[in-house]
Amino acid sequence: MAEYLSKPPEGRFVEAGPIKMHVLEYGNPENPAVVFLHGSGPGNCGYANFSKNAQDFADAGYYVVLPDLIGFGYTDKPIDLGDYTLDLFCDTLKAGLISLGISSCSFVGNSLGGGIAIQIALNDPAFVDKLIMMGPGCIEEQQEYFTMPGITKMVDALKDGLTEETLQKVLKNFVYDKTLISPDLITMRWHVAQDQPKEVITTMKTPNLGPRLQELTCPILTFWGADDLFMPPQGKQTCLRANNQSRLIEVNACGHWVMIEHPRMFNATGIDFLNHG
Repeated sequence: MAEYLSKPPEGRFVEAGPIKMHVLEYGNPENPAVVFLHGSGPGNCGYANFSKNAQDFADAGYYVVLPDLIGFGYTDKPIDLGDYTLDLFCDTLKAGLISLGISSCSFVGNSLGGGIAIQIALNDPAFVDKLIMMGPGCIEEQQEYFTMPGITKMVDALKDGLTEETLQKVLKNFVYDKTLISPDLITMRWHVAQDQPKEVITTMKTPNLGPRLQELTCPILTFWGADDLFMPPQGKQTCLRANNQSRLIEVNACGHWVMIEHPRMFNATGIDFLNHG
């Protein structure tokens, strides 16, 4: 049986400000909402990042939503709204969640998704119940990320354009166990990448929210891969010291995708945190 479908399943589309946003939903909408936010990178979407996690959280009694962020997956990918700023990601996402009837939620955010979750929690603390983050972005200056080997290797690999071969090279930098980058995953992400404008990545602008993490008031659980090639390691302390309700788990033999690399541990620990804090 294939580990991933050849293309992501199609859920439904909701109004999200100036765009239509695609979401996958699991569980009962009457249950507490948990919104999973994927990272950036070629061919990414909610299903690609969280297909190993969503159903477990739904089975634990949560209404799970996997949005495709603006510019990704099946969601609209405009190039006439200006740069892909963190505000653009946050504003369209929140508008889409409100269209779904969500007035508050917990966020589970990887990389860029973690940065989006942080920004929304800073802007509207009442909207965010709890934060789970995995190697969150937007906690350093943007140029600091470009010193990391995962980023530099990705930039080098993509210089001559995206092919299935270069996609495989890029994705292998995200994980400790390279066998996780299966042919199924490559096929699925290659399919998603075909209609993504380059402007989504080339005009992406993210601020450094690191100094503001101590303004967060919600409980926070951060996972950090000990072998993450994308996140500057000093970010661990930034997340850990965010507030007195912040906890951090560093995972050995793990890269940037703890939810894919160690899904059973991630799901059990994340669900326990949502249940009990």
